Amino acid sequence: MSVKIENVARGSYCAKAGIAPGDILVAINGNEINDILDFRFYETDRHCTLTVETDGNERTVEIEKGQYDSLGLDFSTYLMDKQKSCTNKCIFCFIDQLPKGMRESLYFKDDDSRLSFLFGNYITLTNLTDKDIDRIIKMKISPVNVSVHTTDPLLRCKMMNNRFAGDKLKYLKRLADAGIKINCQLVLCPGINDGQQLVRSLTDLSYLYPAVESVACVPLGLTKYREGLEPLVPYNEQTAAAVIDTVEELGGMMLESVGTRLFYPSDEFYILANRPLPDQSFYESYPQLENGVGMLTLLENEFSDALESREPDDIQRSVCIATGEAAYPYICRLVDMAKEKWRGLDCNVFLIKNDFFGPLITVAGLVTGGDLLKNLQGKCSAKKLLIPAVMLRSEGDLFLDSVSVDDVEKALGIPVTAVPNDGWELLDALLDD
Repeated sequence: MSVKIENVARGSYCAKAGIAPGDILVAINGNEINDILDFRFYETDRHCTLTVETDGNERTVEIEKGQYDSLGLDFSTYLMDKQKSCTNKCIFCFIDQLPKGMRESLYFKDDDSRLSFLFGNYITLTNLTDKDIDRIIKMKISPVNVSVHTTDPLLRCKMMNNRFAGDKLKYLKRLADAGIKINCQLVLCPGINDGQQLVRSLTDLSYLYPAVESVACVPLGLTKYREGLEPLVPYNEQTAAAVIDTVEELGGMMLESVGTRLFYPSDEFYILANRPLPDQSFYESYPQLENGVGMLTLLENEFSDALESREPDDIQRSVCIATGEAAYPYICRLVDMAKEKWRGLDCNVFLIKNDFFGPLITVAGLVTGGDLLKNLQGKCSAKKLLIPAVMLRSEGDLFLDSVSVDDVEKALGIPVTAVPNDGWELLDALLDD
């Protein structure tokens, strides 16, 4: 494959060599360029022989440079080609549970190993070949984030509805033996891959330590749009508690033997089991925040530190906060801590029920703009509304149902501030204009 050059930095090595936007980059030092990972890896050579095509004519360009100097080329996307989609049909897949009529991008199932390295996305390995694994090892692409779900090959095939899913588990050992760091996640389904299957999976992954750096266990999410899909049940207080007991026991054994816990239940399991969240030391360096592991504990600790660092004053603030059902009691506790120190702070926290996806979906990141308006219309009379930034897409403008922040502001008549999961920023948003 060859890739089109979008831009050439002024004064760069390539610009001086006469390479221009619109030229086609075919290879560097004889190595075919398929995507940004190939390019970034091979451009680190001190001597680069570029094979470039202009108007159908190929030529070679010799460039001598510093080892880590950039060639000065830019491309239209990180990947340079199409993003690889998932070929599985997992029984718990959240995308399969979306209603019709949402933004087209929401229905895309990502399973691209390049995005795993570039942006931390999780992959299933089912899209990879031996050649892909060789490339990861050669380029030392690390860490790789893998959706394992189970280490039982037959069960993995069944859960992912892919007859190759079990065989692809062999890649975990190949990557580990080559020193590639791996983070894993297990999406757990009651009665399917928890219980003794969970014990097996965690035990198998422990043998891959230290290459496997962390394993997050998260519960499946079930929307009300499951017609025609595999019958599944949600976790309840008892079954969630059983998962916590298993993960904490095996994690405690790892902590004692190798000095790291390795295995972590997500915050959602503690909420479902009505158990208190572990303290900060439990999460060590918070290796699985993106999977909701320790997110609430970190938020509370940061918020407490921010409270201690800021002197009380006579401010008068009127603010309201909207959040999902799962985080609601924790946000209320933080607000009470702030109101105790700043008597002039008037803040109400609103719990947003998820009618769009159904009552089993309680996380803030899946709250829609429509549900936000339904729950707040005529109730929030504060000077500003704070919402978790995870409610919005990365551009920060749209909720999952394509309701915009502007729509919410106009309907409620108050400005909206999206706050990241950061205790310092939350306190600043509460106290500052």
